[in-house]
Amino acid sequence: QVQLVESGGGLVQAGGSLRLSCAASGRTFSPYAMGWFRQAPGKEREFVGAIRWSGGSTNYADSVKGRFTISRDGAKNTVYLQINSLKPEDTAVYYCAHRSRPTYPYDYWGQGTQVTVSS
Repeated sequence: QVQLVESGGGLVQAGGSLRLSCAASGRTFSPYAMGWFRQAPGKEREFVGAIRWSGGSTNYADSVKGRFTISRDGAKNTVYLQINSLKPEDTAVYYCAHRSRPTYPYDYWGQGTQVTVSS
C-alpha cells in the first residue's frame, strides 16, 4: 500500500507561484512514475504532467508547458509541482498519483490540495 499526501495549495493572486508537494509513504515505494492531475469545478479531471521515478524524465500537458515543473526527491519520497505565472483558470484541486508499471493505470491517489487563483 502507498499513501500519498499533497500539500502546498492555497489562495494566490494571478501571476504568483506555488509549489505543491506530494509525500509518499508505505512499506515499499518504488513507482514507475508519479503524476499530477487537477480537477476544476464542473470539469473532468485532467492530466497535468508526470515524472519517471528512475531518471527523472518529465512530460506535461500542452496547456501547462513552460509554467509547470515537476521534480522529485528520492530520499524523501516526495514529488513536487512548481507552478509559475498562475492564472485564474489554474484554479482546481490538484492530485498526485502513483503508477506502478508503465502500462498500468495510476493506482494510488492523494486526497488533493486546493489551488485558488484570484484575478
